[in-house]
Amino acid sequence: MSTWSDRRILDLLNIEQPILQAPMAGAGGSALAIAVGNAGGLGALPCAMLGVEQIRDEVAAFRASCHGPLNLNFFCHRPPEPDTARQARWKQALRPYYDEVGADFEAPTPVSSRAPFDEQGCQLIEQLRPQVVSFHFGLPEPALLQRIKASGARVLSSATTVEEAIWLEQRGCDAIIAMGYEAGGHRAMFLSEDISSQIGTLALVPQVADAVQVPVIAAGGIADARGLVAALALGASAVQIGTAYLFTPQAKVSPAHRQALSSAQASETALTNLFTGRPARGIGTRLMRELGPMSDLAPRFPLAGGALMPLRAITEAQGRSDFSNLWAGQALRLGNPMDAGDLTRTIAQGALARLR
Repeated sequence: MSTWSDRRILDLLNIEQPILQAPMAGAGGSALAIAVGNAGGLGALPCAMLGVEQIRDEVAAFRASCHGPLNLNFFCHRPPEPDTARQARWKQALRPYYDEVGADFEAPTPVSSRAPFDEQGCQLIEQLRPQVVSFHFGLPEPALLQRIKASGARVLSSATTVEEAIWLEQRGCDAIIAMGYEAGGHRAMFLSEDISSQIGTLALVPQVADAVQVPVIAAGGIADARGLVAALALGASAVQIGTAYLFTPQAKVSPAHRQALSSAQASETALTNLFTGRPARGIGTRLMRELGPMSDLAPRFPLAGGALMPLRAITEAQGRSDFSNLWAGQALRLGNPMDAGDLTRTIAQGALARLR
């Protein structure tokens, strides 16, 4: 029987192990959530890139195979105002690549979209009644948030600074994910667009734990038992793990992404806005090297990805990732190709052994 001394997250979310699976839009799904949930952690479904019926199907698949709680994750960004001139400049910067791979530059630019949480999403929550609902890029408007909490769901959101953590607690978050600079994927930053404001996990977690009364979940650079033990020592009640789960067979990762994960060094990840318009950490690609990982040319989130779609379609079919996002955090070299359930249990058991 597990003997975790800090049970705040365990009791709040009704889980056995203080391990949350990061939602990871594009890579996460019901298979990964089921494996983590059956091992006693909290499985998550990334809903920002899914339609309503897809979400229903994924939730049904989870509930058919796992009796544990489920976290549905949504984005809370504000859709950008149309800026055709900026989008044209961005596409023009990519023209040499269109010419190189044989993509039709004159064809209409595909639309890259990520749906922010809205009335439709709220109605879905009220119907499906997940035990946990989490958000990235802040929180939805107060009326929607009140309805989510009224449905019985626990509400989580990510903070990348102490100020964001306080903001989230004041608006009703039941627990806060303290997302360090090391984490892979999109930065959750929402009170500032300045990436120089971002803080590493080791410094962020204890400051957030001191600043808020709700439980804190550490994220960023955590991939094994040592990371879990360290996070608990810093004042976190649990951890959220992302990159380590990308190595598991349940993750929906392309062959090129999986190859990059197995070969890239930790020093090869960088924050980039080229793929979506928001800073996100991933393994360096040709596009990042040649344009620089951060560019003022990239349209605002999520529009930057549209002009890259034709390039990705051609090169990914050739097994190349020149123009593809390869999200990963700085702890990628701690990852091991093993079953997601086994990974969850291994981390938990290893941490308990160290704590004894």
